[in-house]
Amino acid sequence: MGAGLTTPATVSVDEHLAALDAAWTGTPLVVGGISLGAHVAAGWAVRHPERCAALLVALPAWHGPAGDSPAALAARASAAVVDRDGVDAALVGVDGWLGAELRRVWHRHGPRLAGTLRAAAGSTAPEPDELARLAVPAGVAACSDDPVHPLGIARSWTAALPGAVLRTTTLAALGADRAALGRAAVLALLSAWGRTAVPKG
Repeated sequence: MGAGLTTPATVSVDEHLAALDAAWTGTPLVVGGISLGAHVAAGWAVRHPERCAALLVALPAWHGPAGDSPAALAARASAAVVDRDGVDAALVGVDGWLGAELRRVWHRHGPRLAGTLRAAAGSTAPEPDELARLAVPAGVAACSDDPVHPLGIARSWTAALPGAVLRTTTLAALGADRAALGRAAVLALLSAWGRTAVPKG
């Protein structure tokens, strides 16, 4: 059986959710994302479990309301600098692969960037009890040395999701191989795929 890949060029949380709704044609989907994208995919799957065949998430950043989580604080701070001094000023000192990736993505947002960052920092991720009701195979990936997306959050997502497996890599490994994070997520999902989802605990 073949599979197709869809990567919508959406920006806001509402646009991401609309794209997932549009992708649904009656066949359960494998949905996923990175950071906020992970939250959006998991939240959509929690609301539509019959539409989700599996979950593929990397770098989840918080549970429930963002609050003062490291990723939310970083997004708010970046939005303030973007408003005051522009995108390039917000990325001063962010070098290597991360700087290159943020420059590519952030410039694509144009004048919507600061608002998008603030909206992300104010968004809500699924709570553990919501994830616990999503009995599908799930691959979770995290970087063990990422202070913005703490490994502990990825572990708690994995503990909450009945059919989840966690694989880790490092930011240093990503610098040498941009596919390291995606590979970790896919390997985690492949490990989870054949398992029968049973409640943890």
